[in-house]
This record gives sequence, C-alpha cells and structure tokens, in this order.
Amino acid sequence: MRGSATARTPAARRRAVRTAGALVSAGLLLPLLGAAPSAPSPGSSAPAPSDALQEAFAAAATEYRVPQSVLLGVSYLQSRWDAHGGAPSVTGGYGPMHLTDARTAVAGAPHHSEGAEDPRGDESRGVLKPAEFTAKVPENAELPARLKTLPRAAALSGQPAERLRTDPAANVRGGAALLAAAQKKLGKPLSDDPADWYGAIARFSGADDQATAATYANDVFAVIHDGQERTTDSGQHVSLAAVGGLEPDAAQVRGMGLRKAPKGETECPSTVSCEWIPAPYEEFKDPNGNDDYGNHDLGNRPRSQSIDTIVVHDTEGRWEGVLNMVQDPTYVSWQYTLRSTDGHIAQHVKAKDVAWHAGNWYVNSKSIGLEHEGFLTAPDTWYTEAMYRSSARLVKYLAKKYDIPLDRQHIIGHDNVPGTLPSTIAGMHTDPGPYWDWQHYFTLLGRPFTRTAGPDGGLVTVAPDYAKNRPEYTGCAKAGEKCPVHGSAAVRVHTEPRDDAPLVKDIGLRPGGGDSTTGVNDTGARLSTGQQYAVADREGDWTAVWYLGQKAWFKNPKKQPTAVDAKGLVVTPKGDAKDIPVYGRAYPEKEAYPAGVPVQPVTPLPYKLLAGQKYAIGDKVPGEYFYAPTFDTAPHKVVRGKDTYYEIQFGHRVAYVRAADVKVVRSGS
Repeated sequence: MRGSATARTPAARRRAVRTAGALVSAGLLLPLLGAAPSAPSPGSSAPAPSDALQEAFAAAATEYRVPQSVLLGVSYLQSRWDAHGGAPSVTGGYGPMHLTDARTAVAGAPHHSEGAEDPRGDESRGVLKPAEFTAKVPENAELPARLKTLPRAAALSGQPAERLRTDPAANVRGGAALLAAAQKKLGKPLSDDPADWYGAIARFSGADDQATAATYANDVFAVIHDGQERTTDSGQHVSLAAVGGLEPDAAQVRGMGLRKAPKGETECPSTVSCEWIPAPYEEFKDPNGNDDYGNHDLGNRPRSQSIDTIVVHDTEGRWEGVLNMVQDPTYVSWQYTLRSTDGHIAQHVKAKDVAWHAGNWYVNSKSIGLEHEGFLTAPDTWYTEAMYRSSARLVKYLAKKYDIPLDRQHIIGHDNVPGTLPSTIAGMHTDPGPYWDWQHYFTLLGRPFTRTAGPDGGLVTVAPDYAKNRPEYTGCAKAGEKCPVHGSAAVRVHTEPRDDAPLVKDIGLRPGGGDSTTGVNDTGARLSTGQQYAVADREGDWTAVWYLGQKAWFKNPKKQPTAVDAKGLVVTPKGDAKDIPVYGRAYPEKEAYPAGVPVQPVTPLPYKLLAGQKYAIGDKVPGEYFYAPTFDTAPHKVVRGKDTYYEIQFGHRVAYVRAADVKVVRSGS
C-alpha cells in the first residue's frame, strides 16, 4: 500500500517534475525511444515458454516491497530479461538484473594496440603504430561502484555470490534488494507507486553523473509506459503490462551527490547523456626526435566531404582505460565512446574532423566512429540493452543530420571495413564481431530486416534468428579451443550445399590459398545480419550468393531461415569483360591531383568480379582523397576526380568498383 508521507496530487507531481529543469533537459524528461522488441525471424518458432521467471519477479517484488513494474523495467533495460546461461556481460554483469562482478571481466588489452592494422590507413604518411597499452587486472578497490554491484547484492540478500551469478531467480532477488536499499538510502518509503522510485532507479544504474542517472531512469519509465512481452533466451515467458499516467519525481536525482558532466560542445541528441572528453590535437616528438602530431586531423565536413558511414567498434578495454587512451596525443581516436552499464556517451572528436579509427583513410575521411565498451572474444559476451538503445539514438541523430542511409552498407562494423591494399587485408580488425546483435540494433533504429520481395527478387538480406543461430567458433580464450555456445548475427558460407563442405576461401586473407576457419576473428567465410547479396543459386535448404568472386552456399531452411528475400540494384561487369578489378578505397584518377599533392595509386585488391556475377550496391560515391599530412592545416586539400565508384557488398567487408567498369541492373532481371 502506498505510504501517505509521499502522497501527492497530480498538480504537485507536475510541479516536482518541473523543478528538475536545471538538472535534466526537457528532452530527457520525455519518454525516450520506445522499447522495441526484436523482430521475430520469419518462420521461427519459440520454445515452449515457462512462467518461472515471471513468478520470480513477482516473489522478489513482494519480498522487498519493490513495485513489480519497476523491477521488470530495470531488468528489461539491463538484459531484456535474458539470463545468458549465467555468463557475464562485456562488463562483468550477470543475470537478468545485470549484477556486476567485473574484476576479471574488465581485464584485456585495447584492440587498437593489437594486430597489424594502421588505424589511420593513409599511405602518404608513415605507418601509425600506437604504443602498446598493457592492461592489468584492477584491484577491487580500483573499480567503480557500478562494476561491483553483485557483492553488495549478496550482502543485502544473504545469498551466495555464485548463486546470484547462475540462478536467475536469485539474481532477481538480489536486484530487488539493491533497489530497496537505494530507496531507503534516499529516505523514501517502499511505496507501491512506481513514480516514487525514480531516484532509486537512477542510483541502480551506477552512473556517477546526474544526466546519465536521469537518462537511465527515464529509459526505465519509458519501458514501463510502453510495456513489453517476450520469450527469453532460456524459454521464459515474461511480460510487463503498460502503465500509463506516471509522473515520476525527477528532482530526486538532484540530491544524490552526483557530478554534473561537462557537455561542452557535444553533438548528441537530447535523449542521451553525453559529455565532452576531447581527444587532443597536439604536436609532439616521436621516439626518434622527429616532429609528429596526433591524434586526429582537423577537417570541415560535411562542407568539404560528405559523411556517409558510421563505423561500429568495440573497445576491447574498460571505460576508464579507453578514455585515457583517446586523450593521449600519440594514440588514435574516434568520435564517440559508449559505456555498457548505463549507455553513457563521451564525445572526443567533432564530426567535422577526421578521426583515426577504421584502418582505411578513405573510410576514415567519410565516417564517424563509435566505440562500444566491450570485448569481442569474451566468452559468451553480451551487451546491455541500455548501451544498444543509447547507441541507436545517437546513430539515428547522426544519420538524420548527415543524411546517412540506415542500412548495413552505411552503418557498418569495423570488421566490414576493407583493406586499402593487398598487403593490409590480413591486418584489418574484426570487431564488433559475430556476437553484436545487428537485428536488434536495427530494430531499435526503426529499420528491422524483413522480407521485401518474393523468391524472384534476386537478392537476400541476411537475417538469422540471433538466439537460435549458434554457429561454432574457436579462439575466444585460446587458439583452437571452442568458444562457449552463443547466439550470433553471423552465417558461414561453404563451397558446396552441404554442412561438411569446405568453407569459402578468402585469397586476400590467405594469399597462399589457406582454408578459412571457425576462428572468432576469421571473417573469410562469414555473412553478417543485414548485409545483402545477389542470389547465385538455390538447392533445397541451401542458398548460394556471389561472394568474393565465387559462389558461396549457406544453409537457409524454410522452417528457420537465415536470410529473407529482397530486391534492389546490383552491378555486373560491363560489355564482354571477363572480370573487373575490385578496390579497397575510392581514390581519384592520377590526373585529378594538383601540384604538391602526391598521387595516391589506385591499387586493386587481389579479388576479381567475374562476368555473370552480381553484387548489391550500397552507394555511388565520387573518387576522393583527403590530403592532410601536417599539423598545419594550410596544405590540407580534398582531391576530387572524375572517376566515380560503386560501394558493393563483396564479401564480409564492403569494396568498391569503378562505375566505368560495370553496368547497373535490377536484381532478379
């Protein structure tokens, strides 16, 4: 029963919300991006549902006197009620309530310091190889409170930590105990009115700044307002009935002692929490005493060049360490970093400027880089719903501002960025990897991948059921060892329509002709959700597409399809050409370069696009090169030629072909 000490009239509630004006922007007080369930894959069937987890929420809510809608809303924003088999998230969060115990989970080296990739990818300058950053396993005292909520939940609930990690019902009880303790610490009664729990929800996020805590609480109330229903990864049916008319007391956050994050000149939507932590544009001496500078280039985009791509990365390091790296002038840079526990965003480089993040200078000069706190190869890794939602809001904002299409040839992973030259292909990075849920991400963007044509459409869009699509991977913890079984957005391709057929070879990754593998970092024979390919053949449960200049087969049964039919424009070699070259960047012809700007060779990759083959078009782009060799911006120039290119989905990574070499036709024709 609701405590009388906190009873308010509707008018009083409205006044309480208005008092938060200085604390949180009006945009943050509005219901945020509606809770969007993942689109079901056509033809998929859910396992027989169980109500055990729903009952666990009800029991925990009663025991700790937390409104069930609050408990369900918080859990949905953390995990979408999934238990992940007791495995930790990318930041060491366990179970439906994402209780964190992150000391070992956060250890790891940042991916920017691994492998052979030159993050700048500009051959007019020397290879950029950032200094190694050695990450150590932090002591428990060094971890922020948001990364060690599980031990506190164990103390409050009296349950062993191991049980909180592995038993979903116990995990829910632990989360309820944390919420009740937060409510008491704020001096608030254990009311049965969800609107009275705004401050406790904000504290549960673990955020250390007011705007992030408020954004998190607003997200939870948006989930409660909209309601949700889904079957979890373990077959549990959970529902939250929509609760309208709530007017939470947002002013509660003001008295929580949280810092005010510096917004500076951030370029973020009002519906996210965003602070300015700038990457330095500074001169320095390299180890040999030579003049150098970092860690990005000043530009004038989109006036000088269009911004047409957003690149999704994962950090391979924890939040605090990654922020230290991007503030080092000798290191590399990206535009935004997103925190996993609560979706908080830090911006480092203005969109007008060119960050060094993708290993391909052409892509860098036309893109914005988003780093998500996470680990590609962490066993059974998963990302929080809070970060997915925050990232989706940011991408929608950027896409609208810069007219970037919301599709998988403009919203790409770092693992989809092509090598610049034959020699750089093998060193390209592979994040965010096969565990990033592209279907759910694009559903949050309002662009779920669904069937758009009949069987004669000529294209397919890769769209497996993430939870049921569980290909075997190796090398997460140790080379050759099997990774834990996990849902995946990726589909493998074979040379023939059978499970035991060899995987398709990638001659760029292995010039000597070696076989593709099941390694978690091996992208040689991998399709990814949302990518579109031209259909080459069909046989029973198998579909073949054109991929890296060859016919590639993947299993696509009607009962559980891994792709849906689509239609669109494709390229094929022009005239009687037997094959045409494929490029990793769209540079202009040599005649376009003015005096003083070194000509960049238009070097083909080792692949060929053969006569009779077709590849889906992502965009038509001009041949461009951004010359930016010095700290002084006076010599900087954008060279633009007469040559134009088509960006195509050629393999797992995108590629470019000269418009003069191809003809454009409709798929299926």
